Amino acid sequence: MLPPKEQLEILRCGTEEIIPLDELERKLIHAYKSGKPLVVKQGFDPTAPELHLGHAVTLRKLRDFQRLGHDVVFLIGDFTGMIGDPSGRSEMRRRLTQAEVSANAETYKEQVFKILDPQSTRIEFNSRWCSPLRFAEVLDLTSRYTVARMLERDDFHQRYNANRPISILEFLYPLVQAYDSVALGADVELGGTDQKFNLLVGRDIQREFGQEPQVVMTMPILPGTDGVEKMSKSLGNHIGIHDAPEDMFGKTMSVPDRALPIFLQLASDFGPDRIRDSIASLERGEVNPSIVKRALAYDIVRQYHGEEAAAGAQAHFDRVFVRHEVPDDIPEFVLPAAGLPVVQVLVAAGLAVSNGEARRLVRQGAVTVDGRKIESESETLSAGVLKVGKRRFLRLGAGEGR
Repeated sequence: MLPPKEQLEILRCGTEEIIPLDELERKLIHAYKSGKPLVVKQGFDPTAPELHLGHAVTLRKLRDFQRLGHDVVFLIGDFTGMIGDPSGRSEMRRRLTQAEVSANAETYKEQVFKILDPQSTRIEFNSRWCSPLRFAEVLDLTSRYTVARMLERDDFHQRYNANRPISILEFLYPLVQAYDSVALGADVELGGTDQKFNLLVGRDIQREFGQEPQVVMTMPILPGTDGVEKMSKSLGNHIGIHDAPEDMFGKTMSVPDRALPIFLQLASDFGPDRIRDSIASLERGEVNPSIVKRALAYDIVRQYHGEEAAAGAQAHFDRVFVRHEVPDDIPEFVLPAAGLPVVQVLVAAGLAVSNGEARRLVRQGAVTVDGRKIESESETLSAGVLKVGKRRFLRLGAGEGR
C-alpha cells in the first residue's frame, strides 16, 4: 500500500463527497499500519442487462481502491432488485421477477471485468444473506429506523406532500441496502450522488448492529448523450460498455459540446493535467470541440475494446460520417421479387419495433435509400442501401423471398 496521505489524494480525485473525510483518513492509516485492507463495496441492482458509462464512474473509483490494495466487493443486488430502488422516482418501480433479475445478473458478471481486476474482485449476491432472513429478523431491522427519518429523503418527502403513494416495500429498500453493509462489514460504500440517503442509512444501521459505520463516498452523475438527463438505458441516452466499438465512438461524438467537460472528467482515462488543459482550452475557445471529442471517443473505445478497435472505430466514423461513404460490413436483407413496403421492411429487419415507430421514422425524414429520402410510408422498396438515422444501415437485395 502507498502511504495513507498518497492514497487519500488518489481517492479524493473526482469524488463529489466523502462523509466524513477524517474517518476515511483514519481508516486508511489503520489499514496501512495493520496490513488489513479496507472492505469497499458498491451494490448494483440488475434491473437491466447492460452496464453503461454512468455505472463506470463508480466502478473506476472501485478500481482505484483495488490498485491501492483494498478488498473490493462488487455486490449484485439480486434481492434488492426485486424490490426496486425508489431513488429519484415519482412512483413505485415495476417489480422484476427472479428470472429477470438472475438473467441480468449473469451479464453483469461478464461486463464488470472490463474495468475491475477479476483476480482481486469479490462478487457477492445479497440474496445470500437476505433470502434466509426470518420474518422476526425483518421486523427487528425495521424497528431500527423511523418513518420520520425516511420522510427526510427528498423523493419520499415530495411524494408525501403531493399525496402520491409510497409503499412500505419502498421504505424497506434503504434498510435492506444498509443491511448489506452489516453483512459485509463494509468500511466504505460508493454510489452516485442520488444514492446519498441510502448510503447514510447504512452508517446508522451499522451502528445499530454494533459495527463501526462505513465511510460514504459519492460520485458525480454522468449525463447521457443528450447532455441533460442522467445516463439511462430507459431514456435511450446511454453508451453501453458492451457496445460495439463503432457505436461507442459514434455515440460519444454525438455528445453536446457543453457536456464535454464532465465527460472528460468522469469517462476519460486522461491524466488530471490533460483534462484540466482540455477544459481550459474549450472554455477559452482555443480548440474546436470536435477535436477534443474525437480524442475522447478514441480513448473510451480503447478502454473497453483496445487500441486496434479504437483505431478501427475512428476510421469507420470518418468513412461514414465525415466522407459519407457506406460501411463495408453492413447486414443484408433479401426482399421478395416484388419488393416490400418500407414500413414492413423496417419492422422485419429489426430497425423499428413496431409499424407505428417505422411510420414515425419515415415522417421524420430519418429513412433514406441510396441517399434518397423516403417521403411516403407506403413506398415499396426493392434494392439499394437503406439508412435509418445516422448509424444504421441495411443492404437490400431482391430475391424469391425474405
